[in-house]
Amino acid sequence: MFLINITLVIFCVLFLCMFLYLGIFVSTSTVELFDNNYNNRQELQESNVLRGTIYASGGEVLAESRIDENGVERRYYPYGTAFAHIVGYSVNGRMGIEDYANYYLMHSGATLSERVENDLENVKDPGYNVMSTLDATLQQVADESLGMYNGAVIVTEAKTGRVLAMVSHPNFNPGSIKEDWEAITSDPNGSQLLNRATQGLYPPGSTFKIITALEYYRENPTDWDEYEYTCNGSITHDDYRISCIYGTVHYDLDLESSFARSCNSSFVNIGLSLDLDKWSDTMDSLYFNRRLPTNLLANYGRAYVGPQSTDYDIMQTSIGQGKTTITPLHLNMITQAIANGGEMLRPYVIDRIVDENGKVILAYTPQSAGMVMSHNESVFLTDLMTAVCEYGTARVLLNDNYTVAGKTGTAEFANDINESHAWFTCFAPVDDPEICVTVIIEKAGTGVEYAVPLAKRILDVYFDV
Repeated sequence: MFLINITLVIFCVLFLCMFLYLGIFVSTSTVELFDNNYNNRQELQESNVLRGTIYASGGEVLAESRIDENGVERRYYPYGTAFAHIVGYSVNGRMGIEDYANYYLMHSGATLSERVENDLENVKDPGYNVMSTLDATLQQVADESLGMYNGAVIVTEAKTGRVLAMVSHPNFNPGSIKEDWEAITSDPNGSQLLNRATQGLYPPGSTFKIITALEYYRENPTDWDEYEYTCNGSITHDDYRISCIYGTVHYDLDLESSFARSCNSSFVNIGLSLDLDKWSDTMDSLYFNRRLPTNLLANYGRAYVGPQSTDYDIMQTSIGQGKTTITPLHLNMITQAIANGGEMLRPYVIDRIVDENGKVILAYTPQSAGMVMSHNESVFLTDLMTAVCEYGTARVLLNDNYTVAGKTGTAEFANDINESHAWFTCFAPVDDPEICVTVIIEKAGTGVEYAVPLAKRILDVYFDV
């Protein structure tokens, strides 16, 4: 009898714990449970709630639901393909803000009396609306500037992490995604649904010299400015040869001019001098090889150096080639951290959730992802990146209207330099950063010729030049 009582008590405690856990889980995971594909409650909500509207930061409508002349609810996207990946779609699955804010878009703030009245009039309750961080003008400029090229553009606010623009090409029309679905998904050469800005993994090319330079500074904090190198157009080590772009001879260089002129030979020389364990730690501190601190659906960069690395691996990694990859979002986050004194911020695209009367239901605020470098290190990198735009590879950006700190990159993946990916990442103004811009154009050529001019168009519009 005693054993029976003990067993009964144990089972009662277990059931109590289970119910407590279930209650806590349900109360803290409401959004996740609603968005689960196996939850039939979504269908019930769709029959009662008119999906909310998504707005740009200036109040422009980016997505809204209307009842057409046949009484059918349809989702409209006034800007067509321009916001395709970041705003997304809500049929045949979900993407972008349509996915991130699905719970709120499908729930209503209507009072009980309003719901009764709507029901009597056979009208759906209005869903919550989403005020995004996106700037409609910058988004359109980025989209139009990228044009027929494949690639991505990301524009963020330096001191908050707010995403002002995010473009990915090739794109699609979210308004006709249901009708176009078969053609899009059956195209063997297509990748229209891939958001290259957050998920596209590319060799970073010379933009990775930011990380190589940072590690050199960390290992040589007092004498980094004594670095000297004479470039003859290429460097050979253990029968491995790496050339500067077009075989350019850069002659006598210090660290700043090596960076500003993007000398491959000098940075290979630097890479071969680094402590691999410390360099690996620096990569880890910048979120390589691990999940990025963001709620956006994103890949993370890969970069490896260690005991198993050959000299050739190290040479390639030092200039952002070989097995090294990064997403445009990841590079933008590193750029933003430099602009923000070493603190990386979590990028976000939703500013607030409001009801039909504009009452704020939920507000999003900047969140830190930690100090990924010291203030002195950010100043050091800012000076190097400023030199790039004053007398280096991006000197075309030198002007009287605003100052820029940036880094060009030409990521080679074929023998033809004209088939390379063109990179550029930057922030402006230098002394009081407001905006960070990251551009990649696939198979276009050099970052100097293609990515820098595109970034300049965005900066000119932002600073109203």
